[in-house]
Amino acid sequence: MTVEVSVSQTIPGITIVGMADTSVHEARYRVRGALKNRGFDLPRVHFTVNLAPSEIRKTGTGFDLAIATAILACTGQIPTDGLDECLFVGELGLGGCVSEVRGLVAFDMLAKEENLTLVTANAKFASKSDARVCDDITDLRKGVRELPALRCLGVGSRTREADAEPLDFADVVDQEMAKRAFVIAAAGNHGLMMVGPPGAGKSMMAKRMPTILSKLSDQERSEAMLIHSVAGQSLESLQAGERPFRAPHHAISSGGMVGGGRPVMPGEVSLAHTGVLFLDELPEFGPQVLQSLRQPIEDGTVRIVRVEGAYQFPCKFMLVAAANPCPCGYLGDRDHLCTCTPARVQAYQSRIGGPLMDRIDVLVDVARPAPARIIQGDGGTTSKQMAEDVTRAREFAAWRTHGEERVERVRQGGVAAQSLDGAAQAALEGVAKRLGLGGRNIVRIARVARTIADLAEDEQVRREHVIEACAFRTRASL
Repeated sequence: MTVEVSVSQTIPGITIVGMADTSVHEARYRVRGALKNRGFDLPRVHFTVNLAPSEIRKTGTGFDLAIATAILACTGQIPTDGLDECLFVGELGLGGCVSEVRGLVAFDMLAKEENLTLVTANAKFASKSDARVCDDITDLRKGVRELPALRCLGVGSRTREADAEPLDFADVVDQEMAKRAFVIAAAGNHGLMMVGPPGAGKSMMAKRMPTILSKLSDQERSEAMLIHSVAGQSLESLQAGERPFRAPHHAISSGGMVGGGRPVMPGEVSLAHTGVLFLDELPEFGPQVLQSLRQPIEDGTVRIVRVEGAYQFPCKFMLVAAANPCPCGYLGDRDHLCTCTPARVQAYQSRIGGPLMDRIDVLVDVARPAPARIIQGDGGTTSKQMAEDVTRAREFAAWRTHGEERVERVRQGGVAAQSLDGAAQAALEGVAKRLGLGGRNIVRIARVARTIADLAEDEQVRREHVIEACAFRTRASL
């Protein structure tokens, strides 16, 4: 993107061309006010500002600093040395201060690709950046080469204080079976769904899923920070290596879930990239929203096509969902009577849809814990213990398949790729015939069984692994 300025002796003013939207056109007033209030001269000439290439629509306030710099250079009020080697990004206030804008991580990556130096307001990057700081338009009087370097944060650092009470699965009482399901899902990157009455601890456990996952790698952190920066989200937790956790409300639209709008922005599935997407009260989500998740879950990318072009966002996330078994929530509860009719229960459960359910690998029933266990406060397995199991299983899988890329190919492969022994094959075949399972269900059971075998550090998938996988997969209702 190039900002060009031409001066002509016609009616004084500033004209911006190049398919600019309202926010870009309003830069005329911000630039004029900033230059006047900081003591710069604005000659009574006409400035024509061209934003090239003209066929691409321009949005946002990030052009303010570039336009102001071009006008000052064109009128000889600042040194021009080094300007062609810089990428200027920032929003101007009427007083002349420069504010950071959405998408600075993306601009920093673009500057590196184009061998340019990013000039912007003071911001914080977790990775090394050669950017320079311009907090006020007057900083340009000495030239861009005199601007101070941008402060960079070290990997794993945070700009906020650590949480006083970090989340831990030790706080979850009397849910060892559900914790086992979480370990299996985390070890194999499987979709997980919990079904149980209100107050059983479903949301509490879902929020603790990131605590048993590994820290973000450098590549994952860069990808996640890029998406969150474009969406204008906070980067603090990502800078510390924590995986994203997104929990959208069930009233969200399809555009909010998968992305869209004008300009096109990433949705919740992309903001959950490399992390966890938690959908609480899954049947309450709109049917169209739920069905829009099918393609992102399968492909790991979202492709959005608009008149002005096509956009693609990554969305490799771990799906964690929670649902009540019926509208009142107490179907099967030992202490409460369900007041729902069979027809209402069936209608409620069918809101999720079979195709989406087929893409959820691990299903677990979550019962409300006994009052005595809650009072005693015996939490059982901790996040540290569960994280160690997950790490050990993933390391064993990498050793077994000789690399992380091979692990991913095996996970995506069919039954033959899961190394089932004879007894395991017979058990899986028997379950499939008895329950009338389709091909997708059979393959996903085999994948879960492979993960269970990795947790046991067994090179072969055995009968007991298949049986446990079936226990977490098949159920008559939700």
